[in-house]
Amino acid sequence: MLCFPRISHPALSRAGRILAVAVGLVALLPAANAQTPAQVLDPSALRPPAGARVAIVEFDDLQCPACAAANPILKAAAAQYKIPWIRHDFLIPYHNWSRNAAINARWFDLKSKPLGDDYRDQVFASQNSIYNPDSLAQFTQKFAQSHGIALPFAIDPQGKLADEVNADNALAQRTGIKSTPTIFVVAASSKGAPFTQVTNPAQQLYTTIDRAIADTTPAPKATVAKRGSGK
Repeated sequence: MLCFPRISHPALSRAGRILAVAVGLVALLPAANAQTPAQVLDPSALRPPAGARVAIVEFDDLQCPACAAANPILKAAAAQYKIPWIRHDFLIPYHNWSRNAAINARWFDLKSKPLGDDYRDQVFASQNSIYNPDSLAQFTQKFAQSHGIALPFAIDPQGKLADEVNADNALAQRTGIKSTPTIFVVAASSKGAPFTQVTNPAQQLYTTIDRAIADTTPAPKATVAKRGSGK
C-alpha cells in the first residue's frame, strides 16, 4: 500500500500540484507492483485442505485495488489446475466499506459457498463504482435480486459473521501478514517448500503452481517382473 504526501508549497499552482502528484505516481509505479515478502511467523494456516496436494491461500481486502487486479488471475488458475483457493479476510483499517463487504460475503456463503465467492468476484469487478457503505448496500441489494434472494433487514444481527471476519484478521496477524493481497501456493508432503509466496501473480503464479504439483507428485511405483515358473 502506498501513501502520497500532500503537496502544499505556496509557489505551486493548482495545476502544478496536480502535475507534481502525477509525476510522483508515475515514478512510484514500479514500487506499487513489487511486494515485500512476508515474514511468516506461524505457518499453520499455510496448508492445503484435507485431501488436496496443492492449494492457493490468499489474504485480501475487498476494497483493495491490488486485490481486485489479482482476483481474476487467481480465479483462472484455481479453475485451470482444479485446486482449492482459500480466501481469508485481512481488512485495511482505513477502508470505509470492506468490513461490511466481508460480512455480506459470509452471509452469501451461508446460502452456498459458490454464491459467496461470486459476490466477492463481483465486488472486485465493480470496485470503482462502490464509494462508501451506502453504495455497497445498493450493489449488494442488486446482486441479491439478480440471484432471486431477499436480503434480511439486518445481515448479521448477532455479530457472528463479524466474529468470523475478526478471526480471519487475527489469523493473518498470527501468520505475519502485513499487506494485501498476500498470496501463497501451499503444498502437502512436498519434496520442496511447503509454501511459497507469490509476490507477482501475473508472472509467478502458474510457474509456482507447476513446481508445487511436481514436488508433490508421488514417484511411480517400481514394477517387479514376475519370474516364470520352471518345471
